Amino acid sequence: MSNIGHWRTKIDQINLKLVELLNQRSQCAIEIGKIKKKMNVAIYDQKREEEVIQLVQNATRGPLSKEAIKRLFKQIIDESRRAERASPSCTQYRDNKPAAERERSEP
Repeated sequence: MSNIGHWRTKIDQINLKLVELLNQRSQCAIEIGKIKKKMNVAIYDQKREEEVIQLVQNATRGPLSKEAIKRLFKQIIDESRRAERASPSCTQYRDNKPAAERERSEP
């Protein structure tokens, strides 16, 4: 299987699956944001982010290193948080927080 086209097709298929999973993950984050809004809890939760990073780092068996997984998931988490903030159900919650409080509690 040294055909580059075969491997590119396989990567394309994996990319499409990744997009589907990332969108599912973002939808979960939006739902969590709705719950947080009702509970008047900040969207950013440093402890939870650290737990997620630790979980996925421990799951890697290569070829991606733990540091590579950390970088990827920090970006994924950041984009999920952005989706939470952009969600119509969370916009009011975000805007009701004083700017100084948002700056302290959210990266």
